[in-house]
Amino acid sequence: MQSTKTTDRATSAEGSSGDGQLAALVAALCEANGHLDRPNRGCPGRQPLPSRDVVIDVVEALRTVLFPGYFGPSELTDDNMAFHLGSTLDRIQRSLQEQIRRGLCFACENLRADALTDCDARAASITQEFLNRLPEVRRTLTTDAQAAFEGDPAATCPDEAIFCYPGMLAITNHRLAHELHLLRVPLIPRIISEHAHSITGIDIHPGASIGNSFFIDHGTGVVIGETCTIGKRVRLYQGVTLGAKSFPLDKDGNPIKGIKRHPDVEDDVIIYSEATILGPITIGLGSVIGGNVWLPHSVPPGSRITQAQTRQDLYAGGAGI
Repeated sequence: MQSTKTTDRATSAEGSSGDGQLAALVAALCEANGHLDRPNRGCPGRQPLPSRDVVIDVVEALRTVLFPGYFGPSELTDDNMAFHLGSTLDRIQRSLQEQIRRGLCFACENLRADALTDCDARAASITQEFLNRLPEVRRTLTTDAQAAFEGDPAATCPDEAIFCYPGMLAITNHRLAHELHLLRVPLIPRIISEHAHSITGIDIHPGASIGNSFFIDHGTGVVIGETCTIGKRVRLYQGVTLGAKSFPLDKDGNPIKGIKRHPDVEDDVIIYSEATILGPITIGLGSVIGGNVWLPHSVPPGSRITQAQTRQDLYAGGAGI
């Protein structure tokens, strides 16, 4: 009996010690994350940050609106299509408006008493304008699906690209994120683009401007930078980078933001796998850039850029090494 009591006391002591360690750990993490308790600079009170999970849910709901029957309910008919679109858009509008409001509050820089009211009104206006742009986004995505069908001999129909191709998923997310970017929505566009990046391996900054009939074949490892512009009927393969060279710095050694850093790709260009194109240069109309090319300078329309020819030399007894 004495042994049992001793064991109970020891267990209780260990539990108290463990609770104390946990409390200390919680206190340390609270201190480390104390910056989250900052008051928002413009909106009174502590406003919640956007929810990544909610934003992703909104994007998936938008996919069912842009491609009804492909995503979401598959039993849609002419009779129930309008109901599906109306009810889904109503849900999207309420959820997206709240997330945009949170993003605006997070980025608000003016110390005004009416800032929260302004964020509410701006969020409502931006959300409605974004939704009004959806029909045009849908028309552009139709050209992207057709480009995938025409550009890939393995594709059996445009529907296969909509259902299955990672490039189509990435460009859908991008076209949605880009519209929000143009409407100057903070945070939300980047959440949308990085969600596509995480599941496809295709990294497109929301600021990039991309024309219609765009096709990314295979896709893994593609990077398209913020200030990149891409024309119509452009085709990219896996591993292509449309990136920036080293960043210019200000007098304090910080990167200068808001300047042109990435390439302009004109209409009807094809860029093959693992090509790296860097800086504010222009790839001329109808050019073809071969695989594994490193290109830091502009090329005129109709260019054909390939690697240098490989050469095999035979040396006897190690000569030439």
